[in-house]
Amino acid sequence: MFHWRWLLQQPRAWAWMQGQYARMAALGDVSAQSFYGHILLFRGQGFGAREEGLRLLRLAASNGEGKAAYQVGLACLAGDTRQAPDAAEAARWWGLAADAGHPLAAQRLATLYREGGPGLAADSVLAERFAQRAETLGFTRKD
Repeated sequence: MFHWRWLLQQPRAWAWMQGQYARMAALGDVSAQSFYGHILLFRGQGFGAREEGLRLLRLAASNGEGKAAYQVGLACLAGDTRQAPDAAEAARWWGLAADAGHPLAAQRLATLYREGGPGLAADSVLAERFAQRAETLGFTRKD
């Protein structure tokens, strides 16, 4: 359905699809939580939609969904009006994403440990470990 651009531009069809994903996410479907969380985070209207999107992404990430964990890590590192950037929390979520096989999360984690960040001291040993993990997962270095 998402390949039919004309369908996505119909407000009633879009509302119906969101309702279906919301229902599946509420029933605990991890894929639906991740997908609908991304939709709310990037296309949702208002602050409440963003918060609900992050909540759904956290649920999916806690159940091993790598893309959701990566996105939650990005949100933690960016911070918002209510919460300061937290590199230690971002590292925790990116670690879950790397464990789930997300190569970009492993690479971002290597960079974060190499440079340090808010609430996280630099650690060259961990940086190299995650750089190797990123390569193992298929991420190629551009040195």
